[in-house]
Amino acid sequence: MAQFDNVAVIKKANVYFDGKCVSHTVQLADGTKKSVGVILPSTLTFNTGAPEIMETVAGSCRYRLAGETEWKACTAGESFKVPGNTSFDIEVAGEPYHYVCHFG
Repeated sequence: MAQFDNVAVIKKANVYFDGKCVSHTVQLADGTKKSVGVILPSTLTFNTGAPEIMETVAGSCRYRLAGETEWKACTAGESFKVPGNTSFDIEVAGEPYHYVCHFG
């Protein structure tokens, strides 16, 4: 899907890690919330509350789920799942990583 229709967008950006990650919250008509954002080249650790699916829109990353030692690659058109109440490391090198985070 290239776009979300009939949504509300929270105007204030979510800015993390001194601006290395910037996202906006999008609420769909059915109440579902997602975030749409960009991560600049960096290595960051995110904590999760709800389970997440990180959909790669453009760019690429490597990620490592909490408790794992192996890094895995994710490129445009791919996604990865992160359990709730945990964390994951993400590494972006080169071009910015564009994503949609699906919650729940």
